[in-house]
Amino acid sequence: MKNIFTDHPNSVGESYFQHMFFAIKVALKLILMGFAAIFHAIFPFVLKTYVSSNIKKLHDDIFVNRFKKNK
Repeated sequence: MKNIFTDHPNSVGESYFQHMFFAIKVALKLILMGFAAIFHAIFPFVLKTYVSSNIKKLHDDIFVNRFKKNK
């Protein structure tokens, strides 16, 4: 029988808790970037590249560096 809690984490080479902590870390970064984007919307001269550069880093953390680390 499939374990719905570990099937997906195992498919990306992580344990349940590794995946949980990684997902929480990603969520917190996205929340921070959301607030930064709102701040930038109000004050466009502040944080000009913060969100876009961090989105690029987050993409690499999720799709590039993560799988290198788990191999």
